[in-house]
This record gives sequence, structure tokens and C-alpha cells, in this order.
Amino acid sequence: MPQIIKDGVVVEDPWQGQLLSVDEYNEAQGSGLGVQIEPGEGASALTGDLQRLALVAINFPVFTDGRGFSYARELRQRGYQGEIRAIGHFIRDQLAYLQRCGFNAFQFTDEVDLEACLASFEGFTDHYQADVLQAEPLFRRR
Repeated sequence: MPQIIKDGVVVEDPWQGQLLSVDEYNEAQGSGLGVQIEPGEGASALTGDLQRLALVAINFPVFTDGRGFSYARELRQRGYQGEIRAIGHFIRDQLAYLQRCGFNAFQFTDEVDLEACLASFEGFTDHYQADVLQAEPLFRRR
């Protein structure tokens, strides 16, 4: 079974369901659904009750496409509390930034040492800017 990083630990990928496209999700009934957002679709394309989603996977088809960062932040700002998983072509150096935008799970396309990747979350002890994890910038917290 493949492994992922979820909530700061390496785990077996618990997701066994089929990921729906945005259009399929908007037509689907029920809960416990998983949806995959592609670049250009955006989080605003997801209509209805987001809380019925068990997983939102945001695809990074190429390293240089950063739209997924905004999609995760928008989902968190809309109140989504479930799993937001980065999939595709992102790199270890981006993990802390992805987490600050709202991602809590990471599925690498390339073969990487997931245990070594965990150190990426500890690279910074504090951040100047506000994010989904810390709503106030550093100067307001002092």
C-alpha cells in the first residue's frame, strides 16, 4: 500500500475511494466523497456542502504551477476542515509553504524518502505573514 505524509506523520494511504472530478462531485449525492481539483478549475467550482467531502486532492501537474496554493487557502477560508492533499509535481522544499496554505496531506509523484521530508516542516520556527494556521502576522503577536 502506498504511503503519504498526513498531519505530520508518514502513514499508509487510507484513501481507498475513487476521486471524482469537480463536475462529478457537483452532481453526486452522499458523503465521504473525494474530489480532485485540476489547475484552472479552482475551489470555487465546488458547489454545495463541502463538509460531505472526505478528501480534496489538488493536482500539481508541473512544478511551476502554483494555483493549488490558492485553492487550498480558499477551501480553508470557506470552512473546509477535512483532508486537503497535494498530489503531483511539488518538491520537498515546498512542504512548509503548502502546509501554511492549508494542505495537511502530501502524495508525491516521485520516489522520495518521506521520513526525511518530515524535517521540512521544522525548517522555520516562526513566520512574519499570517496564514491559515496562524491568523495574525508576527508584529501583532508581539
